[in-house]
Amino acid sequence: MTALESVRRCPWPTFHDPLYLAYHDTEWGVPVREDRTIYEFLVLEVFQAGLSWRTVLHKREHFRRAFAGFEYRRVAGFGAREVARLVADAGIIRNRAKIEAAVQNARRLLEVRQEFGTFARYMWSWVNGQPLLHRLRGVKDYPVYTEEAVAWAKDLKQRGFRFLGPTVVYAHMQAVGMVNDHTVGCFRYRQLNGRNTR
Repeated sequence: MTALESVRRCPWPTFHDPLYLAYHDTEWGVPVREDRTIYEFLVLEVFQAGLSWRTVLHKREHFRRAFAGFEYRRVAGFGAREVARLVADAGIIRNRAKIEAAVQNARRLLEVRQEFGTFARYMWSWVNGQPLLHRLRGVKDYPVYTEEAVAWAKDLKQRGFRFLGPTVVYAHMQAVGMVNDHTVGCFRYRQLNGRNTR
């Protein structure tokens, strides 16, 4: 058993994929309160819908280049030419509807920022500003979504966001630390109990 394998983790990351393991160990579930990073996760979650997270994770750097470093102000200005470029980009997932959703969502994010000051303030209001703490023990304990995800997804839809139903929204909430869904035996569970923010 290697040193990596001797550490207790959630049951889903694989030791045969260093990128996926590093994502679990350093990123997943860390509270994010910076709008550019939040938009990055929103884009990646939209493209992950119906696919595996590993697929998206391994294309992340391609997505970063394709979507202007996830600078939502720049993406909000994308037009037909940029969408056509993205549809032809073999480095990302070439789904026109998801590409158009990512552009649309950048525009809607700017509207939310006008109303709330930051998208983060709006986003975190759905969990009263603090991560929800679950006590999951295994894969079967993970919910598909929660009441908070359903309510937030409904509001996002009303605001014109696309491809962000309750399941995708809940995956986003897990990724950006709105909920600590590391299993109780995972070394990250206690580390993330309200201490780390980026």
